[in-house]
Amino acid sequence: MRSRSRLANDAWEALLSAHSVLIKQFAAEGIWSDVSMREYDVLYTLSKCPQPVRQSELHRHVLLSQPALSRMVDRLVERGLVHRDSDPADGRGVRLSLTADGRARQRRVGLRHGLSVARAVAAQVSAEEMRQLETICRKLAARSREESG
Repeated sequence: MRSRSRLANDAWEALLSAHSVLIKQFAAEGIWSDVSMREYDVLYTLSKCPQPVRQSELHRHVLLSQPALSRMVDRLVERGLVHRDSDPADGRGVRLSLTADGRARQRRVGLRHGLSVARAVAAQVSAEEMRQLETICRKLAARSREESG
């Protein structure tokens, strides 16, 4: 019988392995001509924000280091996909949001990526397992936010 610690580590390893396999599968698809997967992650994250956000807030939700995110935001601003605005609450601060073109590209790529995700996950996992997976992942993400915030 596996200990609770062993179960947790085996579950973590399985989660990382599944993530690695799926990311490689998605990266190999021909949907990334408009934006890279990492750029899409930033555009997608911004699309979920109801109002402009500070870069530090964006950083909490993407898998990039702070310096890499800063460089990427610079490139996305140069390409007209992201807009920088002064923070009205702090004149030194900056808030980020999608431009109309950024939102359109995110949606265009997102539709294709969403179909890919649905195909890949639904091919291996039942509807009940998808609900369980979502519940588990949301629990883990909420706990992480509680501990860091």
